[in-house]
Amino acid sequence: MPASLARPVTWWRRQSLRLRVTAAATAVLALALAASAYVFVAVLGEALVRGIDDQVYQRGREIVALSDANRLSDPVVSSDNTIVQVLDREGRIVDATPNTDRLVPLLPAATREAAVRTGSPLFLDGRPYALPGPLRVRALSADHGVTVIVARSFAEVESSMVTIGHVLIAGMPLLLALLAAVSWLVVGRTLRPIALLRRGAAEVGATARSRRLPVPEARDEVHALATTLNDMLGRLEEADARQRALVSDAAHELRSPLASIRLQLEVALSHPEGQDWTETAEGVLEDTLRLSRLAEDLLALARLDEGRLGRREPVDLVSMARRTAERYGLGLDLDLDLDLDLDLDLAPSVSPVVASPVVASPVVLGDTLDLRRVLANLVDNALRHAASAVRIGVRAEGSVAELTVTDDGPGIRPEDRERVFDRFTRLDDARSRDDGGAGLGLAIVRTTVEAHGGTVHLEDASPGLRAVVRLPLAR
Repeated sequence: MPASLARPVTWWRRQSLRLRVTAAATAVLALALAASAYVFVAVLGEALVRGIDDQVYQRGREIVALSDANRLSDPVVSSDNTIVQVLDREGRIVDATPNTDRLVPLLPAATREAAVRTGSPLFLDGRPYALPGPLRVRALSADHGVTVIVARSFAEVESSMVTIGHVLIAGMPLLLALLAAVSWLVVGRTLRPIALLRRGAAEVGATARSRRLPVPEARDEVHALATTLNDMLGRLEEADARQRALVSDAAHELRSPLASIRLQLEVALSHPEGQDWTETAEGVLEDTLRLSRLAEDLLALARLDEGRLGRREPVDLVSMARRTAERYGLGLDLDLDLDLDLDLDLAPSVSPVVASPVVASPVVLGDTLDLRRVLANLVDNALRHAASAVRIGVRAEGSVAELTVTDDGPGIRPEDRERVFDRFTRLDDARSRDDGGAGLGLAIVRTTVEAHGGTVHLEDASPGLRAVVRLPLAR
């Protein structure tokens, strides 16, 4: 953009929205009014000229008819200040109205012949003929070489057009000024809720996170904007609360193994001569592994909270369930049909893997490692509470694949089945830090499943508990 245009554009962009809207509305109206005034004057002038032409033509036809019938009076009777001249074959005026010259024709011979031939009316300056203002003239041919010239003054029409022009020139600026003032007030009133939103947003800070923006009463776009922004503030407040709770819980979880490691090392260093260093190393390693698992879980949650999935690839749920069972070293009894059940019997003496016919198994799109972690966490949770057996089920229902993990343990009360999916949640009667980990397993399960477009819930298995994961099938 040239420098000469860049400065005005930059200046315009720096102005307030109220000024720009008002100026734009006024400019558009000015153009519309100017175009309308031009069209109005042109159409009105054309209509007035056409009206005069019609009157002149009608009067001319009357004179022609009277001339052909030899009934033309002398002088010709004037009607509506119409000027009439009747010329013979030689171009001499033989009859005329009293308001015109009887010696000099209004139109010269050449112009008169052209006007008769074309039949078009002409403008004629009446001042040389001592007639006021411009004239509208028409020439018609009669019998015996007679020519009739009819004219009428255009001064009244011209005066009317000038008056209308003056009214438009004087009225348009006043109308534009009135519109600019009204636009300024209306735009200011319209933008007032936005100004309130801006001031409210400026007051929202670290010490006033629960504050909400004012919502206008009108059900307009500003109302929708304020509602959306308040919803966003609510989500941000929720996320902030979750983040603070996560940091607090994570710090609490990290403090216990770190304190245990420190205590073991301090005791060992204080009494090195009587210390069993192998036992100390094993204790420190156990706490270190616990820290490592906690760090991995926190990293997994952070990645899932950002909505980042590792990969999108087809995942065979039957194959994943088989590999999970083999990794835990449990006996496996496969029955591959529309409702696949993998029995993980906790008894040491179990039947070997039984071969089954190959059938199409449910396949979903997702990250293989994340879905394996989901199944592993559910199996770990079931193994901690099962009395004798854990059962994995895989089946398809319509466009959804269902993965279930069932145990025959004591189960969970219905009012606690949603709470256990919260981060760092432990049930006093079922979990402890020594047996149940940091309380992130089921939280990772739900976050991962929801990131894959699925759902997870717990239900009663009578006896025991069943975790149900539903994922959309790959198309």
